Amino acid sequence: MVPLSHPLASVRESYNAVFIEGEAVGNLMFYGRGAGGFPTASAILGDLIDASANVRKGSSASIGTLASVPIRPVDDAMSEYYLNLEVADRPGVLAAVAGVFGRHGVSIRTMEQEGLGDEARLIFITHVAREADVQATLRDLRDLDVVDRVVSLLRVVG
Repeated sequence: MVPLSHPLASVRESYNAVFIEGEAVGNLMFYGRGAGGFPTASAILGDLIDASANVRKGSSASIGTLASVPIRPVDDAMSEYYLNLEVADRPGVLAAVAGVFGRHGVSIRTMEQEGLGDEARLIFITHVAREADVQATLRDLRDLDVVDRVVSLLRVVG
């Protein structure tokens, strides 16, 4: 669910990355070796050296005082979403499902339907939407008698 053009798509093998979007700084990516023999050993050895130096000096390490930073509620998060539903395969089901999206202001970018006998799988990718609106859409979809199951919901990195 990460486009090939996104920096996270280049993370391979034992490397890890964290991608952060900040209002003042823009996009930041922290990238480096993750768990594994040599990277873990190097981190542990570095911690031991710091600890022994602090013991010898009679001091201790401190990270200082961390400021209290407001965290935006997850309901306000904006993302594209991938949604997979199992539904009854009969006329009017797609219209009922699409109506729920529309009532909550969640725009559908793509939709695919796959028949599974008496059931169908509907796969949606939305345009950018608010988390709270997508969660409200899910609640209403689960209440529809034609929706058998919400299989998965994933945020899509845009």
